[in-house]
Amino acid sequence: MALTSRRPVMVALTASGLTLARSLASRIEADIHGLQSRCPDAPYLFDDTIAHIGALFVAGRPIIGICASGILIRAVAPYLSHKTADAPVLAMSDDGVNIVPLLGGHHGGLRIAKALASENDSHIAVTMAGNIAWSASLDEPPQGWRLANPDQAAPVMASLLAGTGAKRDGEAQASLDSWLAKVPHGDDVVLTATMQALAPANNQLVYCPQQLVLGVGCARGCAVEELMPHVLAHLDAHDLNPSAIAAVVSVDIKADEPAIKALAAHLDVPFLVYDVARLEAETPRLANPSEVVHAEIGAHGVAEAAALAASGINGRLLVEKQKSASSTMAVALLDQPCADITMLGGRKTGRVMLIGIGPGQSSWRTPEASRMVQMADELVGYGLYIDILGAIAAHIPRRDFKLGEEEARCRYALETAATGKDVAIICSGDAGIYAMGALVFELLDRTDDDGGVSDAARRVDVVSAPGISALQAAAARSGALLGHDFCTISLSDLLTPWTAIEQRIHAAGAGDFVIAFYNPVSMRRRSQLATARDILISYRGDAVPVLLAQNLGRPDENLIYRTLGTLDINEVDMLTVVMVGAGSSRMFERGTGPAIYTPRGYAKHLDNAVSKGKESKS
Repeated sequence: MALTSRRPVMVALTASGLTLARSLASRIEADIHGLQSRCPDAPYLFDDTIAHIGALFVAGRPIIGICASGILIRAVAPYLSHKTADAPVLAMSDDGVNIVPLLGGHHGGLRIAKALASENDSHIAVTMAGNIAWSASLDEPPQGWRLANPDQAAPVMASLLAGTGAKRDGEAQASLDSWLAKVPHGDDVVLTATMQALAPANNQLVYCPQQLVLGVGCARGCAVEELMPHVLAHLDAHDLNPSAIAAVVSVDIKADEPAIKALAAHLDVPFLVYDVARLEAETPRLANPSEVVHAEIGAHGVAEAAALAASGINGRLLVEKQKSASSTMAVALLDQPCADITMLGGRKTGRVMLIGIGPGQSSWRTPEASRMVQMADELVGYGLYIDILGAIAAHIPRRDFKLGEEEARCRYALETAATGKDVAIICSGDAGIYAMGALVFELLDRTDDDGGVSDAARRVDVVSAPGISALQAAAARSGALLGHDFCTISLSDLLTPWTAIEQRIHAAGAGDFVIAFYNPVSMRRRSQLATARDILISYRGDAVPVLLAQNLGRPDENLIYRTLGTLDINEVDMLTVVMVGAGSSRMFERGTGPAIYTPRGYAKHLDNAVSKGKESKS
């Protein structure tokens, strides 16, 4: 079983570190990343140690650095957030003797350290008081259990350390005896193990076995304001603690129901769905089978059936179907705490993540994009774009598509997500700017007869992580060319007729917009950019600045400064974005080279200030 929610990485900087990593990686289901200059035989390679470790940390990957602690500290320091959110970071000596959990000890770091040390004579340098005193992190209960009031953990642990011991109670207390074996008995605090609903005292921590499954059904468009109080009221009426719920479950045709998704988010548990046939198989165990429901969806129940399907053959109904005007709920009891959500069967609702990775380098990739990449069950995209992600995503299954296979790419992602997977569509720049975002939503909008996708694919979540587009990167590298109104125009006529493109060039010329030309040339298209240049000269003359920005954010990045009159089409390739200034845009020389900017109109204020200054002196 995985020790953390995301796959750990062992980072080796030396040959001996790589040898150690290979001997230990299987214990924690970790990938091995090696510094290319010293560990050329590592499965995954990197060149810049600090940048690579920082990128792994931002992405949420637990890191075991076989190196000095200082290297790890310097690499992750700029990205520290909060102890509940930061990924575990551990330092390990080259000989494996010493392991130092630096971050995330209570959130997977200590489990990793113990697993690495399990068969070695390793020393784990623990500085957390609770672990020293009790060999247990009271804010991190065993898998299958949940702390119902985590905000109270710090003050309760402080009271326990300052006092004599803890009282243990609750009907499930015996199940935690081994975990709490070294916690002394006393009356300073109370450690309660229960599924019962209760309001904790200030000196009390409540641990709930995640042994309940909440089945939910509702009419299409049921309001959150109806479903949420209905469920919570019945949990309270039956003396059930919401923190004992392992998952919210329903039928697959409800995979996109906003109220159910909001309920699962509120409870902070997974939302799983089952097909109609699986729910119908539970009919003999239903307390309240319904012919009405059967006539509508093909199964005799939803809430009870889904809860029983998740609970397995040894599960049983704890709360029979309870109805509101537009919803139903039921609760089933598992025969043991749910330590692994896969034991419930069913599937996730599936998600397509549109991820803009920017022009290239990892430092231009947003933390949100990096985290989404790590959440993916599969990466989909043009092979070059996936390759740009490098070692941080090398462990994730991928499906490459060629240029020209954009529709197949998006259709595959949607239909694969409909099976319960989280699929990432990797796009350069921003996914919504000349990339796959629009095509995904177009497929979702089309009917079956018009080339759309399946009903199941229409129910998947679609989320998007914005990225730095080429026009932003080009402007940033060269000055401030986008300082005033601008537009973008693609010169590719594969999907848009040239007559329409030409009309837009004229409109942009007449409007005196700064223009970013995407897809300026290809192997077969060499004339369109020349035509665009000539059209714009007719509106704004040949002296306006032009920037040719190539391979932005990559090692072979190149900026070429020209004017419309000196623009040579042969200098432009498929990896170039062409930026044409407005009539007001200016290019001037600085000590570091040319700079281009487009003034927004502040000059009049500057001129007024200068004039007033001259008047006051006179």
